[in-house]
Amino acid sequence: MYTKSLDTGVINLLHDWLAQRVDKEALDWLDDKQEQISSGDNVKVFFTTFSKVPRYTGKRNLDLTAQDLQAACKLRKNWFPSHWNVEQVARTLLVLALPSDDSQKYLQILEQLFIAADVGELVALYQALPLSPYPEKLKKRAAEGVRSNMTAVFNAIALQNPYPSEYFDNLPWNQMVLKALFVGSSLNLIHGLDDRMNPELKRMLSDYADERMAASRSVPSELWRMVGERERG
Repeated sequence: MYTKSLDTGVINLLHDWLAQRVDKEALDWLDDKQEQISSGDNVKVFFTTFSKVPRYTGKRNLDLTAQDLQAACKLRKNWFPSHWNVEQVARTLLVLALPSDDSQKYLQILEQLFIAADVGELVALYQALPLSPYPEKLKKRAAEGVRSNMTAVFNAIALQNPYPSEYFDNLPWNQMVLKALFVGSSLNLIHGLDDRMNPELKRMLSDYADERMAASRSVPSELWRMVGERERG
């Protein structure tokens, strides 16, 4: 559940991570833009700043420590941003700076950004979904990420992201897991896979394994773990 303390805690943590990895000029620029965005006076500032982020921060990997990840998980259960980079952190800070008291206005602005975003921007946006103040209202948008033909965008929502397991119904969840197999993404990186196993998904995975074997093609070992050794025999 979203709370203001979650918002503040996450913002502080992300800001600390960024301060250790970008120069003062970039951090001062971002701080100034966050302040302007939080005032809600000019939405255009949000869109233009979001686009310009990489010019100031670069795309260096965070390389978080175990302690960093533990701090993240304490603030937001199952949040595990081990694969994030500084650009994605900065863009998440901008999204969190958006005034969210008016849910309709907030979601409308966010949807406009999703529609206009390039691949890198979409990755940041989908990775940040678990931190949204209105996660339950973004299920349709998250499903769009699953349907994307861009693997990087698909992986941003499907892998190492607690959002799908917490908010997807079985149909989009099952489709996401099966698509991960089709595009070669690791099932082991899908959060909550064991907990969200259901009879229909097991049937779909078994059928997929049968099709692979009938075509004399290998079956991923992670798939056997999901359907069980009995089916393998």
